[in-house]
This record gives sequence, structure tokens and C-alpha cells, in this order.
Amino acid sequence: MKSFTEYLWFHTKTRRDLINITDTVEQLVKTSGVQEGFCLVSAMHITAGIWVNDDEEGLWQDFWELLERLAPFREDYKHHATGEDNGDAHLKRTLIHHQAMLPITKGTLDLGPWEQVFYAECDGKRKKRVVVKILGE
Repeated sequence: MKSFTEYLWFHTKTRRDLINITDTVEQLVKTSGVQEGFCLVSAMHITAGIWVNDDEEGLWQDFWELLERLAPFREDYKHHATGEDNGDAHLKRTLIHHQAMLPITKGTLDLGPWEQVFYAECDGKRKKRVVVKILGE
């Protein structure tokens, strides 16, 4: 069994961002040499997540609107008593989820016809990382 690990670093200019990382992850799969296995993509910060969906701008807007309805920015989050102001970002990350497990078949990501992999940032403007862990034969 082969194992391959790589870290991706992000430092967004805005507090909220969505970055398509599909091509980068696909290149890492090729570099790993794994032909059959799995690729774990995991955001290593508690206010960012990994989202697998269509690369379509209207859907991105719907995505952010949904998260804002379910976890709006508010001043009264209990978390803010710690001196932070990002309680909503923690909740948004919970809704997005922190990672995705992706299949590898014949040496490539085995995604659906429209599926893309995104890094979803909910509290940016600082350096954060994502781990890509590839396992298989």
C-alpha cells in the first residue's frame, strides 16, 4: 500500500472565499502513483471546510446564502465572549463539513460529471492549510 501526504496553504484576502482545488488535488493523485484507493482532503482549521459540488457561480451564491440563513453573523454568539468574533464561521464550517473522502480509480479522481472540490473559507485573511492524504495501491 502506498501513502502520500501533501499540505495546501491558503491565505485569502477576504473573510469568506470559495477556491476550486480540483486540479491541484488531481495532480497530487497523479504524483502519488496510487492507481486504486482514496484521497482524503481535510481543512485543518476550525472555520474552513471542504465542499464537493458543481463549479457554477449561481450555485456558489446559493451556497453562501444558505449558510448565512442557517448560521448568520451575529454579535451575540456565546463564542464571542472569548474575545473572538467568528462564531458564525465555526457553525458554517460544521454545516459544510471539514473533509471529503474521494475515490481514486485508474490513477485519477473518480468524481461525478459535474463534481469539483472546493476549499471553503468562512473566516479568512490569515494563513491556513489543508491536508491531502492519498492511500492505495
